[in-house]
Order: sequence, then structure tokens, then C-alpha cells
Amino acid sequence: MPLGPWRKKNKSTKEHLVDNEEVSGGHAGAGSLSKSAVNGAGLPPPPANLRPKLVFHTQLAHGSPTGRIEGFTNVKELYAKIAEAFNISPPEILFCTLNTHKIDMDKLLGGQIGLEDFIFAHIKGIKKEVEVYKSEDALGLTITDNGAGYAFIKRIKEGSVADGVKVICVGDHVEGINGRNIVGTRHYEVARMLKELPRDKSFTLKLVEPMKAFEMLEPRSRGAKPASDNKIGTGRGTLRLRSKGPATVEDEPTEFEEKAVKKVDDLLESYMGIRDTELAATMVEVGRDKKNPDEFAMALDETLGDFAFPDEFVFDVWGAIGDAKQGRF
Repeated sequence: MPLGPWRKKNKSTKEHLVDNEEVSGGHAGAGSLSKSAVNGAGLPPPPANLRPKLVFHTQLAHGSPTGRIEGFTNVKELYAKIAEAFNISPPEILFCTLNTHKIDMDKLLGGQIGLEDFIFAHIKGIKKEVEVYKSEDALGLTITDNGAGYAFIKRIKEGSVADGVKVICVGDHVEGINGRNIVGTRHYEVARMLKELPRDKSFTLKLVEPMKAFEMLEPRSRGAKPASDNKIGTGRGTLRLRSKGPATVEDEPTEFEEKAVKKVDDLLESYMGIRDTELAATMVEVGRDKKNPDEFAMALDETLGDFAFPDEFVFDVWGAIGDAKQGRF
């Protein structure tokens, strides 16, 4: 299939509970936790329901006792487990950070969790409505997604239109645009809607900021680009969450994976106005063994058919993955 706009037919997927897979002489790699592995004695591992589950510790970011969660395979299930632990509703959770209670976009929970990471859940706080005059084509906002239907602001470009409206902050969930409720709308669609708003006219944003404890109140942050040396997890392994299919236990990202994912995430922001490390990691994984851009394009269609990527973007992603393989970053 040649490069160009493409779509994928919906396919049903089966979801599995996350279990800890014990493998001798190696790691889980890209294999599903539900797949059988053979141990050093040549015997299959025990059934999934008899294996120990991965347990993570969690707190509400504004302050709470510590809870224990287990048995999730994607972000929606993770939020449900956190909500159950603290007796709140899952839609109250805006996003999670790893190993910090602060609204730190460098520590945002994406597609991977270190096996020793501590999860902090940021829940809904103050609602606010703001009118913005769009004096330039670009607002200076980078949008990301919590994986469960909420788009929120990951970065505000210094000196931009959005930067001039001090009530707009990093971490704010975008709930509505010009009176239209956009809960459940994917981040790339929200970015497109904001980009297509007419210039030299005003529009209204409905925002929900994360709840903050009194001691957490601090000056407004613009957010930062993920540092190239910023490790996703602190544990010796990571739990890879996927929007489709079962989660997997893998080694920490290699230098190639970290550099390639960062570059692809930068390209997503440049072309689509979004940041999404899970999406970037999936694209790197898809392109790892592909021999040419057309083969890569067909694989993207099969794996990420919900997106219609521009040809130029696909070529640039293919080039970024190739550069990472050759160590040219």
C-alpha cells in the first residue's frame, strides 16, 4: 500500500488482567503476559490465575493515605482501580504522575510504569471559563491525552497567545470550546479544533484544573519538554500499558527506544500539536523492523488506523527511527 491517507476497519480486541510473568534467562519483552513461556526446567509457567499480580502503591496528589492497586491492563482500568481504592468516581481523575505529587509534565504517566514507581492521581479541582482573543494563527498550546477521554494542556509556549492568558495553566483539562462539550474527544481532534478557530476573533474555553493542596500552590508553570535523559521508570523493569491488547512487562527502554520515542513525540507536537508518549512508543515499535517507508505506512495503517497521518510526517518518523538505529542523535 503506498503512502497517503489511510484508515483501518475496527477490530475487536480482548483485554486481559495484568499478571506478573516469570521468565528464566530473559525478560517478557514484547510478548503478552497471557502467553505461555517455558522456564529453565522446560515446564510451562503456572496458570495466570495462580501467578502473583503486580502491585503498585498510589496516593491522591493533593494528599491522601497510600493505597495498593493491581489487576489492570490499560489506563482506564488503572483509573478504575485508583478510584476504587479511594472511594471516588473514575471520571474524577484527570491524569497521573510518577514519583511526584506535583503537576510535572516530565513525570506524566504515559504508556509505561516502572515496576517500583509510585503513582500519584490528580483529580478534578476548580472549574473555570475564560474568553481568549485569537490574535495569531497559533495559540501556543500543546495538548495531550489521559487515555480515558480527557484532553489537557501539556505545554504553553512562552510569549504565545495562551501565555498571555494567565488563568490558563499546564495540567488544565479542556472540557469545552465555545460551549461545545468535548469530553471524550481525542487530543489530536482537540488540537485540530483549536487550530481551526478563526483568527482575530474571541472564543471561550471551559477548563478544569487539578486539585491542589495548600502547600502545593506555586507559580504558574509553562511545562517543559521531556529531558532526553529522563527515565520513565525507576524500577528494573516497566509495565507497558496499551490502549489495545494486553499489557506487557518489559525491560527499561533502551537508549535507542528513548531517543527514538522522544524524537517521534517531538514530531507529533510539530505536526499535530499533541504529545503522546504511548503513541510515539507504538510508532517506534511498529517501525523497528520495517525496510522502507511504504512498509512502515502499511504497518501504521494496521496498528493505528484511527489516525490519518500526513505523508511528510510518516517520512519524517521513518527517518527519525532510522537515525536512532544508526545512533545519529
